[in-house]
Amino acid sequence: GGGLLPVAAFVADETVMGVFRPGDHGSTFGGNPLASAVAAEALALLTEDKLCERSTRLGQYFLERLQALNSPLIREVRGRGLLIGMELDTRRVNARQAAESLLARGLMTKDTHDCVLRFAPPLVVDEAELDWAVKLVEDCLEDLARQNAPDPAPL
Repeated sequence: GGGLLPVAAFVADETVMGVFRPGDHGSTFGGNPLASAVAAEALALLTEDKLCERSTRLGQYFLERLQALNSPLIREVRGRGLLIGMELDTRRVNARQAAESLLARGLMTKDTHDCVLRFAPPLVVDEAELDWAVKLVEDCLEDLARQNAPDPAPL
């Protein structure tokens, strides 16, 4: 529904579709002509604007920039397309704390399983916005590392 209307679709190959007869499969959000038209246009935009290819290219760029960050809080950065996870060292900081700190700075992420920050920028994001996000993450992690540094050993 392009973010505007709830819509559902069922897509399968001929083998699967051959099993269904009218009335066999229903959907809460199926059968809305306006939502279907909006969904068709959203799918057309994905194709025309090559948003899947863009996601692959910019996702690789974003992933490499995040992987290049040098922070003791980062255990691993992994992803596919623009969906990227940054696993944090939970002995030092948990993902919720990092997500809240990033949100306070203007970057929305999602903490997952207490140890991963999930980044999922929109398909229309550009390199300048990704660069801004990387700098924000870098600054945030530096601050969190200072706040959560182990106490120095007594002399």
